[in-house]
Amino acid sequence: MEWIRPDSPDYDQARKLFNAMIDRKPAVIAKCSDPGEVAEALSYAHNHNLDVAVRSGGHSVAGMSTNDDGLVIDVRPMKSISVDRGMKTATVGAGLTWGEFDRATQQYGLAVTGGRASTTGVSGFTLGGGSGWLERSYGFACDNLLSVDLVTASGQRVSASPGENPELFWALHGGGGNFGVATSLTFKLHDLGPTVMAGLMLFPGEDAKDLSRAFRGLALEAPDAVGTALVYLTAPPEEFVPEEMVGKLAVGMAYIYAGDVEAGEEHVKPFKELGPSVDLVSPMQYADFQCMIDDPPDHYNYWSADYHNELNDDALDLLVDSAQRLPGPHSQQLVARWGGAVGGPAAANTPLQHRGAAWVSHPFGLSETREGGQEAKAWVKQFRQDIAPHTTGGVWLNFIGDEGQDRIMAAYGEQNYRRLSLVKREFDPDNVFRGNQNILPAQH
Repeated sequence: MEWIRPDSPDYDQARKLFNAMIDRKPAVIAKCSDPGEVAEALSYAHNHNLDVAVRSGGHSVAGMSTNDDGLVIDVRPMKSISVDRGMKTATVGAGLTWGEFDRATQQYGLAVTGGRASTTGVSGFTLGGGSGWLERSYGFACDNLLSVDLVTASGQRVSASPGENPELFWALHGGGGNFGVATSLTFKLHDLGPTVMAGLMLFPGEDAKDLSRAFRGLALEAPDAVGTALVYLTAPPEEFVPEEMVGKLAVGMAYIYAGDVEAGEEHVKPFKELGPSVDLVSPMQYADFQCMIDDPPDHYNYWSADYHNELNDDALDLLVDSAQRLPGPHSQQLVARWGGAVGGPAAANTPLQHRGAAWVSHPFGLSETREGGQEAKAWVKQFRQDIAPHTTGGVWLNFIGDEGQDRIMAAYGEQNYRRLSLVKREFDPDNVFRGNQNILPAQH
């Protein structure tokens, strides 16, 4: 075990998160390489009366993977992955990122729904549900869990699966890190790649309203194997972007087909017929596609999200109006198409509510400065206020920051929250693991 304290030379690097808006200073960081070290760290926190946070990838936009004056259990040293090609399973250590996961499984043409950013941690992403490009085909990442190994607040090692601690296993399908420190996860994999039809298209922003309506129709008609999203952004100064578009509002469309390249080529034709100024959709390595929209480091981030059963013209106009006021060149407004396996049979076996939603909106407020970060936060909040009449009330907790207990309840619903709180009482009765979208232990 490596203990990192404020006087350690690598302390500032070890405590740094991708979201520059979060600048917290834990009393100690415990870099854990195995479950025994996790148990030791938890014992240390108990004996010294320290709050506990758990870090895997560190992509919690609210900074829930760190704290001030407490102990951070950093499981990033747990980088193992074992792929069983015949059984189509993968068992991974809790510190693995999705980029590392995808590179390993793609050697065998296997995949599972992973993060849209390759630097996202596998464990935090999955325990929160796990929404990604393949979800319409394979469901969320949590829907593909076969088992999870954890260390509880008391230092006990437990396993959760359909046959062992089944109620805990259910809770881990979206209940986050409320019940223990995950040290190992086993997934069911699916045949995919290594080459898929995927990529990004870019259109001029002046056509945003017409393009939004066209995208809506095409996305609703597309088969479940098509994973797609509409992204409003500022065209970046890249070689592939026409000079006249750089620095102006652009409309992006992300596309992946979870199947044969030939079929993917056929189903992308209607999107390409819209006439993109930039067309990067082509046969490519799936693992490369997973890196295409990685979050820029060292930016001030504020995100949120809402569910929609439909996006009528008024809702699309609100999206476009919001996009025309993007706070800075790095902010984005994203709308992902749900449906398919997202609302399929697996939905009933998770605590996550409103999985039948057709769309999810996901504004990203980003800035390179602290002042700009506050402007980005105000922009996100204004959009949520404007779009509220067109939402279902549901929310995806992995997509948002700390927005209060009401939003947590909205994610699960009263009945599922009560069930989760009973699991919490069994495995973490003192709420040691509260550095998260917190579920309170049920009262006796």
